[in-house]
Amino acid sequence: MNARRTLLATLLVCTGLALPGFALAQKAPAAPNYPPIVGKHVADTKKQIKTIKMDEFYAQLQKKELGTLIDVREADEYADGFIPGAVNIPRGLLEFKIWKQLGFPNAVDMNQRITLYCMTGGRCALSAKALQDLGFTNVVGGDLKIEEWTKAGYPLVKPSAKG
Repeated sequence: MNARRTLLATLLVCTGLALPGFALAQKAPAAPNYPPIVGKHVADTKKQIKTIKMDEFYAQLQKKELGTLIDVREADEYADGFIPGAVNIPRGLLEFKIWKQLGFPNAVDMNQRITLYCMTGGRCALSAKALQDLGFTNVVGGDLKIEEWTKAGYPLVKPSAKG
C-alpha cells in the first residue's frame, strides 16, 4: 500500500511539473528570434533584387501583371491559404522545381516575369536572389506580410481538395 502511495505521489508531482510546460507549448509560437546577422542578410539581399510593396502587388494581381506567381512558403503554410493564382514551390526546392512552371524542357524565357511572395518577405527575397543567380532577369519579390494582406481584405484561397 505504501508503494502505491509513493507511486501515486510521484505521478502527481511529475504531472504537475509537466503540465506548465505543456500549457506553454500549446500557446501560439512567438515570432522567430534570429541573430541580427539573419535580418541584415535579408535586408542586404532586398537591395539586390526588385521588390514591390503590398498595394502595388495587389494592383498588379488584379491586372494580371505578376507573371508566374510563386508562393515560396512550405506546403502546410500554402494549405492555410494562398494568393489567387499562386503556385507553391517551397524555397528549399525552388531552383529545382521552378523549371517545370516555366515550360522546361522546351526553351525557357529567362526574361519572363516571375513574382514571389512568402509569409513576411524574407524567404521570397532570398528566393528572388537565387533565381537571379540562375540567370532570370525579371524576378520580383513581394515585400508584404500575409497577415497584413488579410487585414487589408485582400484575397486568400485554399487549395481545392482532389477527390
